[in-house]
Amino acid sequence: MTAALRSQPRLMRARERLARISESFESRLWPIPVAAVVVAVMAGILLPRIDLQVDGSLPDSIDSLIFNGGADTARAVLSSIAGSLITATSLTFSLTVVALQLASSQASPRVMRLFARDGHVHRTLAVFLGTFAYSITALRSVRSADQQVVEFVPRITVTMGFLLTLVSVVVLVFFLAHLATQLRVETIMREIHTDTEQTIRLVSDSNASLTAFASPVVRPESTTHVLSPSSGFLTSRDRGTLLAFATSRSIVVEELARIGDNVVTGTPLARWWVSTGESGDSDGAVDAAEVEDVVQRSIHISYERTAAQDVDYGVQQLVDIALRALSPGINDPTTASNVLGHLGAILTRTIGMPQLPKGIADAAGQLRIVTDPRSETELLRLALSQIRHYGATDPQLVKRFLQVLSDLTYTSGGFGIGTGLKEQLDALEQQLREAAPGDPAAVAILLQECANLRPRLNNLPADALAPPGG
Repeated sequence: MTAALRSQPRLMRARERLARISESFESRLWPIPVAAVVVAVMAGILLPRIDLQVDGSLPDSIDSLIFNGGADTARAVLSSIAGSLITATSLTFSLTVVALQLASSQASPRVMRLFARDGHVHRTLAVFLGTFAYSITALRSVRSADQQVVEFVPRITVTMGFLLTLVSVVVLVFFLAHLATQLRVETIMREIHTDTEQTIRLVSDSNASLTAFASPVVRPESTTHVLSPSSGFLTSRDRGTLLAFATSRSIVVEELARIGDNVVTGTPLARWWVSTGESGDSDGAVDAAEVEDVVQRSIHISYERTAAQDVDYGVQQLVDIALRALSPGINDPTTASNVLGHLGAILTRTIGMPQLPKGIADAAGQLRIVTDPRSETELLRLALSQIRHYGATDPQLVKRFLQVLSDLTYTSGGFGIGTGLKEQLDALEQQLREAAPGDPAAVAILLQECANLRPRLNNLPADALAPPGG
């Protein structure tokens, strides 16, 4: 088992874990604001003590710049800051909710996660809530003079509250400007594209670190299934741990569910068998319960898809935006055309990256994991089929669609996408011929452009992976 662990780059496994943790952390609004509140409370406790030590020894140049009012004035200032910051926080949260509703109705419900993980929103809430907590905490240290207590006004502390208020005003201005930009569909598409590019880089490095099994995969007649412990989306998979365990037990594990698939409790996640010519443990037996436990712990199931290891999730979000734009209620083919541009770039990166091998071998070259990689045809179907189906009646969108097919012949022509591109072109031609009568001249032009593109597609290699049923 130790040798197998060494064969897997520890840095790659650490990056995968960091991506999962980062995705989970960034998609929640509370961590950064809560941290800011804790720091602010500590500052509100410590600064008055510093005030008590240095107040009488400050140089005149500094003394003239800091707060010089009495206890009643200090209370009024800190109380006003606390009250105004709670109002600003409510405004910020309300605007964020409105932005989420607009994005959900105009683009796709899936893009709400982008707003939830928006660092600008997190930092704005952190500044506001931190300033509020600081002011409330500092307020308790202000003392008025009476017969038993000497007046104490933490002047540096009050001055710091004033400066934090000015910072909060500036942050609010930038937040409003940021929010106006975030509501643009172009910004949403760019952020989805950026997140997908990061996922592609992570998945590419992970695939490149795997050792492909050179021989054909032979499955025995008898195998043992591992069932899903819960329902939801399969969001991530730790193949390093699974590979090390399979090597130590001399077994082969076959994946039956892909990243992004929706699984149901009690349905097969994987199946395994003892590797031919190997006996497993010293007594020749393999503990089925142990295998099930390790396989289930090597995957993560959540109630929603994430971008940590799921390249298809970014593609699906862009497709959703295009379909919403093509709906009769919105009727915005320009947005759908722009989505095709992003999809063309993502497809180029996805098809050209190191692909997941069908079989993964250990350091000794023995088969340990059988995967279910997606074929090039399936990738193209996911990205293009729905947009083509609903947008074939719009000449502008059809021209952009053909341009994407043409671009892919140049950027991904050597990676076996011929079958998928010809399937899309055939379906488009059939839709154009069967569409309801519209502009015959436009249809004739589009059919001619399809005919012009076909010779290039016929010269492309077929898919490296057979499509389903092939």
